[in-house]
Amino acid sequence: MTRRRLGAMLLAVAVTAAVTAHPVQAQSAPPAYTDFDWVDPARARPVPARLHWPADVAPGSRVPLIVFSHGLGGSRRGYSYLGRYWSAHGVASLHVQHTGSDSSLWAGNPLGVVDRLQRAAHESEALARALDLHFALDRMLSSPYGARIDRRRIVAAGHSYGANTALVAVGARVMRDGRWVEARDPRFTAAIVISAPPFYGETDLASVLGKITVPNLHVTATNDVIQIPGYHSPTTDRLAVFNAMATPRKLLAVFEGGSHSIFTDRSFTGGPALNPKVKAATAELTLAFLDLAYDGNREALTRWNAAWQPILALAPDAAPPQISAPPSPRMAKRAAAGLVPAP
Repeated sequence: MTRRRLGAMLLAVAVTAAVTAHPVQAQSAPPAYTDFDWVDPARARPVPARLHWPADVAPGSRVPLIVFSHGLGGSRRGYSYLGRYWSAHGVASLHVQHTGSDSSLWAGNPLGVVDRLQRAAHESEALARALDLHFALDRMLSSPYGARIDRRRIVAAGHSYGANTALVAVGARVMRDGRWVEARDPRFTAAIVISAPPFYGETDLASVLGKITVPNLHVTATNDVIQIPGYHSPTTDRLAVFNAMATPRKLLAVFEGGSHSIFTDRSFTGGPALNPKVKAATAELTLAFLDLAYDGNREALTRWNAAWQPILALAPDAAPPQISAPPSPRMAKRAAAGLVPAP
């Protein structure tokens, strides 16, 4: 395989800095999760994971499973507000930690952090992350939990670099040296894509994403901007990824304001008043999306639109923008849509 960087295409340099997680709400009971310290023997690669499992699963019933991929510099401990919400509503989630692009990036000499981030976005790590999801799902389905998982409702999800990882897991691919570089896992039957960066370096996103056929939800905000030394990605990059999805079974939600890291466990980014609202709305939206994707039930989605319209960028019936050229940050705000079905 060529040593050219798939990381240049998948670069998602969202700094989900190593900070103490702050729950959306105070918990009256200890969190219900189980940590696994798996190692993939085929790759000699550690694949830590944290499982949030519903407390009350009726005998004989099966639960949906969301396999979640963190952003660059994150860990299995992150996005806990989603794990808690999902498990409280009968949905299990497995939060996979990606060795090589996880919180270990923040250790060592601070002057070398940019170099470490760039290495973490190399093609070998970008593909390894998708294989981590595949391996973790194998382990989960072969575990005692496996018999209680609804195998028709297994979802790939992620934030930032993790959103790209989820897209690779459901069919994103690129041509390199005359062959497709891909890691699709057909067991994933839907995708939740939060703050997806562009597949950097690829000018034809439709080719990269055109083979994705599963229902997919995209979530962003008008101030969802990635900015670190040497890299800038405006909100309109998230919209470009959404627009390039060929399947009509897609939804887009854009919140007004916010920030790129408002979707992490950090409490104040994007504004202390808006932050918990966006988290709550995002968590609710993911399950409304699953109702629509798997059952064709729009009731929860209709209620969500009515409840959260005040913090959406535009009216829910606004058409998503079609982007053909790199737009300015000003265009990002003007073009941002609310929650909309694909045209």
